[in-house]
Amino acid sequence: MTLRRKWEEKFFHGLSAIVTLLIVLVLVHLVWTIIAKGASSLSWKVVSEPPNGSFYFTGEGGGFLNAIAGSFYLAVSAVILSFLVSLPVALFLNIYLIKVPRLLTACRFFLDVLWGIPSIVYGAFGFLILMYLGYRNSLGAGIITVATLISPIMIRSMDEVLKTIPIGLQEASYALGSTKTETAFKIFFKQAFPGLATAVLLAFGRGIGDAASVLFTAGFTDLVPHSLGDPTATLPLFIFYQLSSPSESVQNLAYAASIVLTLIILVVSITARLLKPKR
Repeated sequence: MTLRRKWEEKFFHGLSAIVTLLIVLVLVHLVWTIIAKGASSLSWKVVSEPPNGSFYFTGEGGGFLNAIAGSFYLAVSAVILSFLVSLPVALFLNIYLIKVPRLLTACRFFLDVLWGIPSIVYGAFGFLILMYLGYRNSLGAGIITVATLISPIMIRSMDEVLKTIPIGLQEASYALGSTKTETAFKIFFKQAFPGLATAVLLAFGRGIGDAASVLFTAGFTDLVPHSLGDPTATLPLFIFYQLSSPSESVQNLAYAASIVLTLIILVVSITARLLKPKR
């Protein structure tokens, strides 16, 4: 190795270390900020009661249970709906299109483009559909919008997991007389289950933490939704609205909700990491 290459290696090694340190510092500062401003407002009352009285003006009287429940209703339902679509598509890509590489590449490129589209575009698209159909903002509309948002993520994540399954396993299944459908659901699905579960959790984390896609479709309400036709509050929207309040106590409640949302994402991320298959 020449002296120039050694200096180049040292330079990029140091640059990588500096960038990594900056990212860690930003993360620590972010977590410290929401804890410092929201910990004093976080209590069992604010996570177990819906808002009432002058909650949005003084920060007193109830809590944001409506946003917590709405987030889980919306994210869980969207993940289930997306899973019912994403799994067959991912299996189709790796079972039926594996011998058509150009079409397979085009499908993966199209999914990557959909993955990269900003979530506000999905929200605007969902809002236009609502206006065309004459429906109002509701939990059902939010579920469909979020499911549309996370489906490309889930499909591509599942696709990457299924790509790791040895081709010999597929050929052995065919040799034993299995059909492509049987191979897909009885061999591929079972073999890749931990990785597929990780893909679902990653999509759930994206869905529960997104605000832009539900800003125009899910609406906002102080009540816990009881049907798909009811509007629903979510934690990201609650944080967005309360941070614009001139009252410091109300803003602190937004930071308290940020702590709750961060903890949910942290649990989901750790679970996804534990389920990730070992190579």
